[in-house]
Amino acid sequence: MKTTNKYRQNILADRVIVIACLSAVLGLAGCQQEGPAEKTGKKIDSAAEKAEQKIDQTTEKAKKEIEGAKESVTEKTGTAGEYIDDSVITAKVKAAILNDPLLSTSHIEVTTDKGVVKLSGTVDSEPSIGRAMEVAGSQKNVKSVQTDLTVNASLPSK
Repeated sequence: MKTTNKYRQNILADRVIVIACLSAVLGLAGCQQEGPAEKTGKKIDSAAEKAEQKIDQTTEKAKKEIEGAKESVTEKTGTAGEYIDDSVITAKVKAAILNDPLLSTSHIEVTTDKGVVKLSGTVDSEPSIGRAMEVAGSQKNVKSVQTDLTVNASLPSK
């Protein structure tokens, strides 16, 4: 019977060792908590991720605003260029009318909008209306000529 008791003792000892090992493993697993350093590291990683997202969003927003500003500047530059071009056209048409012997005594106002010249005022005869339109239309960058000129017979004719 000594062998049977020894056998039982070995089995019991093995079981006790297994139970002790399992308890140790479970105890260690249960005690495995994050320390302050790990928690802080996770918080830093999270904050860095959020900051990166904010930077990306801000960068994208800035790109869109820059594009909008570029378009606005381009449009305004074009408008300013048109205004300058219209002013130059108006000046050239006025000079040409004043230098034309048939039109020099006429009272002609000249305005220009996007290359379209508009003549208004009074001339001494019907041919003077045609001549004013011809002189205006012959100037560089004039797209078309509109007239509101009227004949005033009291003006001295040439």
